[in-house]
Amino acid sequence: MLTIENIEVVYHHTIQALRGLSLEAPEGKIVALLGSNGAGKTTTLKAATRLLELENGKIREGRISFKGKPVEEFTPDALVHEGLFHIREGRRIFTELTVEENLIAAANALRGRDVKPNYDRVYDFFPRLKERRKQIAGYLSGGEQQMLAFGRAMIAKPSMILMDEPSLGLAPKIIAEIFDTVKRLNTEDGVSILLVEQNANVAFSVADYSYIMEGGQVVMEGDVAKLRDDPDVRSFYLGVATEGEARESFRDVKHYKRRKRWLS
Repeated sequence: MLTIENIEVVYHHTIQALRGLSLEAPEGKIVALLGSNGAGKTTTLKAATRLLELENGKIREGRISFKGKPVEEFTPDALVHEGLFHIREGRRIFTELTVEENLIAAANALRGRDVKPNYDRVYDFFPRLKERRKQIAGYLSGGEQQMLAFGRAMIAKPSMILMDEPSLGLAPKIIAEIFDTVKRLNTEDGVSILLVEQNANVAFSVADYSYIMEGGQVVMEGDVAKLRDDPDVRSFYLGVATEGEARESFRDVKHYKRRKRWLS
C-alpha cells in the first residue's frame, strides 16, 4: 500500500532529518512506527503525504509510492482523493466550526467519487460526537477532538490512514477507546494504517508489525510478537527493566550498536 525506499530528508537545505529510511505498510495491516522525540517519525509521515514543502523540507534521495504510484505525482489534496489520509499530531480540526460542520468539510475528499458521506457510521463509532454535533469543536475535550479527527478521516473513506501520536495528552480511558477505534477501522473497514506512537504498549496492542527509529533511520523491525519479547525493546520501550537498571537511550543497546555498524 505504502512503500518508502531509502529516502533522505533535509529541512532548510541543511538539517538532515531522515537518513536512508526504508519501510513498507502492506494493505490491510497496522504498522507501528516507534521512536523517541526527534527520531524522524513525524517527518516520515509528512514526506509520505507531501507536506514537507510547507515547512521548507525536501526529499533529497529515494522514493515514496502509494498503491504503486510515486507520491510526487500528486498534490497533498490529490493524495487524499487517492485514499491516503493523514491525521496529524495535535488533531488539526476546524476549531471555529461545529462537529457536524467539520464532518461536512471532510466530505470534500469524496468529490468526484461515487460515494456518499456516512455520518451515521462516525456517530456509531463515537456516540459522544452525535451528542455534541451542534457544538463548536474548539470547546470539545482533547479526547473528543481526537475522536472528531478520526471521524473526519472516516468520512473521507480512505484506503490508508497515517496517524501521528493519537494518544498524545489523553487520559488512559480515552486512549483505550481511541485504539479500539483504530483496530475496528482496520478489521471492519479494511483500512491500512501506519501509526506513529511513543506509547509502545498501546501501539503493540493493535499493530501487526513495527519499525523502531533512531536518528532518522530504522534500527530494528519485526512482527510485534517478536519485538514484544525482545529484551532491549522491553527495557527501553515497554518499561520492563532488565539487569536491575534502566537504559538512558536505545543507542546504548549492544544490538543497536551492531546494527549501526551494518547501516554505516
